[in-house]
Amino acid sequence: MARVVVDVMLKPEILDPQGQAIAAAGSRLGFEGVKEVRQGKRFEVEIDGELDDAAVAEVRRMAETLLANTVIEEFEVRPAS
Repeated sequence: MARVVVDVMLKPEILDPQGQAIAAAGSRLGFEGVKEVRQGKRFEVEIDGELDDAAVAEVRRMAETLLANTVIEEFEVRPAS
């Protein structure tokens, strides 16, 4: 078995109210010097067999159609470390 990580983040031009709330709370709690926080999602996908190009392509297709809203989010697919 192999594991693939899919990181999903809002596109830079999309407002991130949750990230803003985290940054504000951090400031109130004494975390200084934090300019901005962007909140995202991480998925770990375990697949049968080897992690070859076909398997990565299938996870990429899954990310594009199921895990990310590609209108407002971007994603990265990579082998788990």
